[in-house]
Amino acid sequence: MDSQFKVLGDQNRLRILHLLMHRDLCVCEIEELLGTTQSNASRHLGKLRQEGIISGRKKAQWVHYEISPEFMKSHPLLYRYLKERMEKEDPYLKDLTALERFIEKQESCNTLVR
Repeated sequence: MDSQFKVLGDQNRLRILHLLMHRDLCVCEIEELLGTTQSNASRHLGKLRQEGIISGRKKAQWVHYEISPEFMKSHPLLYRYLKERMEKEDPYLKDLTALERFIEKQESCNTLVR
């Protein structure tokens, strides 16, 4: 449990977690939404995945990440607390606005591949 808190102690990972609370995303979508590099997004996703906080599933050539159902089942109070807190704080609200615009534009892995 201590290692999970250490992983959650990084704002970039919390921002990723918050986005995943609203929609499954692949690394290229997270990269776009957070304005970060693919390697940086992948590094943070790897740490979240290693701790069992998120899981990934292969969809075509991309891996789509989601909050691990086991994590939500094992830590419902922590999950609820994080979600409620993030719904009130500025960086996470801005990320949600970006996600809404992303969805409206019908962006996807296919349209983001450069």
